[in-house]
Amino acid sequence: MHKIYIDKGSFNFVYQIPQIIYSSLISAAISIIIKYLSLSQSNVLEMKKEKKIEELNIKVKELIQCLKIKFALFFVISFFLLIFFAYYIICFCGIYVNTQIHLIKDTLISFGLSLIYPFGLCLLPGFFRIPALKSKNKDCQYLYKFSKIIQTLCA
Repeated sequence: MHKIYIDKGSFNFVYQIPQIIYSSLISAAISIIIKYLSLSQSNVLEMKKEKKIEELNIKVKELIQCLKIKFALFFVISFFLLIFFAYYIICFCGIYVNTQIHLIKDTLISFGLSLIYPFGLCLLPGFFRIPALKSKNKDCQYLYKFSKIIQTLCA
């Protein structure tokens, strides 16, 4: 707020870059938690490995119970985060009326960045995997394994 006051209300993009990066990192961390709670594909795919029907029925009941808990946590956490963020923004804009334009600009830049950086994260494993697969002697197995590690970290 003080920087905006010193700049006489002008938008200083260079000064805002660290805040934009921090907000993107925090939203990425929250996104990872939300993805863990909402995505259940890996849990369901484990059922395909089971051969015995009795054990499969037991695992299915356990899976259904686990999914109910995960989905309930997902909705509760999402609801409280939504309420908290909405309350924070309403209070902030109510107190600092002249900074609403700055807030909107920062929000749009952070939103645009959050749409762009997944492309880089998805392309990064490919930069290592393509040369590993194109090698003539197939001696780049470590490069391929490294790309798989990056892929699991980015997903």
